[in-house]
Amino acid sequence: MKRYFITLSVFCIVLLVCSSYTAIPDEHKTLAIGSPAPDFNLKGVDGKMYSLASFKDAKVLVVVFMCNHCPTSQAYEPRVIKLTRDYAPKGVRVVAINPNNPSSLRLDELGYSDVGDSYAEMKIRAKDAHFNFPYLYDGDKEDAANKYGPIATPHIFIFDQDRKLRYQGRIDDMEDPAKTPTSYDARNAIDAVLAGKEVPLTTTKVFGCSVKWIEKKDWIKKAEIQWAKEPVSIENIDAAGASDLMKNKTNKLLMINLWATWCVPCVQEFPDLVTMNRMYRDRDFKMITISMDAMKDKDKALAFLKKKESSSSNYIYSGDSKYKLIETIDPKWQGALPYTILVEPGGKIVYAKEGQVNADSLKAQIINNPLIGRIYKVFKDQ
Repeated sequence: MKRYFITLSVFCIVLLVCSSYTAIPDEHKTLAIGSPAPDFNLKGVDGKMYSLASFKDAKVLVVVFMCNHCPTSQAYEPRVIKLTRDYAPKGVRVVAINPNNPSSLRLDELGYSDVGDSYAEMKIRAKDAHFNFPYLYDGDKEDAANKYGPIATPHIFIFDQDRKLRYQGRIDDMEDPAKTPTSYDARNAIDAVLAGKEVPLTTTKVFGCSVKWIEKKDWIKKAEIQWAKEPVSIENIDAAGASDLMKNKTNKLLMINLWATWCVPCVQEFPDLVTMNRMYRDRDFKMITISMDAMKDKDKALAFLKKKESSSSNYIYSGDSKYKLIETIDPKWQGALPYTILVEPGGKIVYAKEGQVNADSLKAQIINNPLIGRIYKVFKDQ
């Protein structure tokens, strides 16, 4: 009999980045039903400034607090796009606001995204996801977020033509985009307001990632102290060991980077790789580095790894022929360093880059791989 379960690693991420019924401090109280819409003056990803006056002709104004990094927010993106498209002919306007302060977002909270929550990264997400609504940045001062009081992302607020709040809460009752909701709460509220009727359900609980308020900055410092304490080591690996490694008998996506201390591009890109490891290592992902330094320089390689706080699985090639390793890793590899590959379970190379990687491009390759993905993954147990 089939049953569904969330893997332990995913469950841990859920506990870390999300809160289904997050209690909000007094200074972040959620706007009460019947309250007038608080004004704002925020910059959109299109470079324009937006306020309530920008939507003065709307019969209904929908304000959605959402962000880039949150898997729940990303799961709802297509539904916000569809809601915008479906209701635009009826005089409904949708505007999204990112409430998160980027400096309050830990790297290990980015495990479901290739971008963070900065204004520059909002532009990337809006373009990649084809947003058809204004997407505004509130992260520096969080003025709008403090006035509206979103609990999590996404959190939707629906105002009538007089800009009185008629509904606040979830978009619908099904996070998984592959399943059909049983209660279309936001659409029901919009339909009621357009029809001049009372909204059947004015307030619901909200599931999603907690808002990254400015006061959470201390989390970052604590995380950096914790990461700096992680042990860093390096082990020998020969061609046979590399061959076994390339078979990838794990259930994870392997990122293998071949580098050397004397290789300038290797040294330049390495911090980006460490960042990616911290972002994705709690997912089905594992980073492996193989130093191509001479064995006599093993201590030098280890010192570099410690300086960069590379607590991943680190090796140094101990074989007598670098060319044998080249053929073992990837016959298509010409031998230049650095060399970075993504290897799926079973040994299939799905990404290969000779020379310094583009960090944004590589993160996109990782997050868009079926083993990783942007939303919570539920697996079937046969």
